[in-house]
Amino acid sequence: MAKAAILETPGEGLVIGEVEYSDPAPHEVLIDTKACGLCHSDLHFIDGAYPHALPAVPGHEAAGIVRAVGSEVRTVKPGDHVVSCLSAFCGTCEFCVTGRMALCLGGATRRGKGDAPRMTRADGSPLAQMLNLSALSEQMLIHENACVAIDKDMPLDRAAVIGCAVTTGAGTIFNACNVTPGETVLVVGCGGVGLATINAAKIAGAGKVIAADPLPEKRALAATLGATHTVDAMADDAVKQIMEISGGGVDWGIEAVGRQASADLAVASLRRGGTAVILGMMPLDCKVGLGAMDLLGGKKLMGAIMGMNHFPVDLPRLVDFYMRGLLDLDTIIAERISLDDVNAGFDKMRAGSHARSVVMFD
Repeated sequence: MAKAAILETPGEGLVIGEVEYSDPAPHEVLIDTKACGLCHSDLHFIDGAYPHALPAVPGHEAAGIVRAVGSEVRTVKPGDHVVSCLSAFCGTCEFCVTGRMALCLGGATRRGKGDAPRMTRADGSPLAQMLNLSALSEQMLIHENACVAIDKDMPLDRAAVIGCAVTTGAGTIFNACNVTPGETVLVVGCGGVGLATINAAKIAGAGKVIAADPLPEKRALAATLGATHTVDAMADDAVKQIMEISGGGVDWGIEAVGRQASADLAVASLRRGGTAVILGMMPLDCKVGLGAMDLLGGKKLMGAIMGMNHFPVDLPRLVDFYMRGLLDLDTIIAERISLDDVNAGFDKMRAGSHARSVVMFD
């Protein structure tokens, strides 16, 4: 039995309960979870903005130690330290074989409808696994293509935030945008994903890195992580400020919070030929668009789910960046809490005033 945070009714928070895991299938890995970051994507399901089969265990930004593996697993072994990633990939579909692993729908990485569930409640009733992981639990039972082994010297609390926030933010800079040194990058929203994007833009050699956020404390964090300029995203003249700082608009306008206004700001701040990149999970009725003059100016708009990562390659590299002092994960983590305090952690996220909370498991 493992203790987990269970979502039973959207809008009513999480309930701490007991969960039982089945034995690993041939390609599955049982992990003792050591740390799990709280991500705004979880909040969309917890608050009911996005639908999901219930009851379910949320959480998808985690690190832990492998306890057991299935008979066919070759990529990790018991005792390995691993980071999990929600973009589990099958390895054989069109997206995987053309190098777009983050777009894989991952059907082959989940158990079939006729198979026993990976996890159940103490009374034997099934629990839905959220985003292939369900990491707000003392254990995870996942497909081997949803985790990767990392350097055992890497602190697992810092490793956890690489699993989503940093993979998304850094992946956007390195993979989706392939930022060229000297280009100008705007990041709208300075939560965990936005701060990681800013940090990666600095590593990539961006000329100017402009952070836009309504909260002064978030803008201060952005400056610590590499922003060369900061702007109040709610200011009436925010676009004018960005245009002046960038000398006519940015090459990359990256939306990292999931709000209509922030997406519109990213688009409005582009220079000719610039690209707006939407990372945040926006309300399902939102639309982002380019006008006729934008299109005549060669401007582009794209999504970049999970930073278009290649996580078996990217994650160990990001760990190495941290170990070498290039990647600042310490600033991204605002607090470390217990599983029992998970609802309070999400309340702080709703308030929006600080960066990542990380649940620590003994």
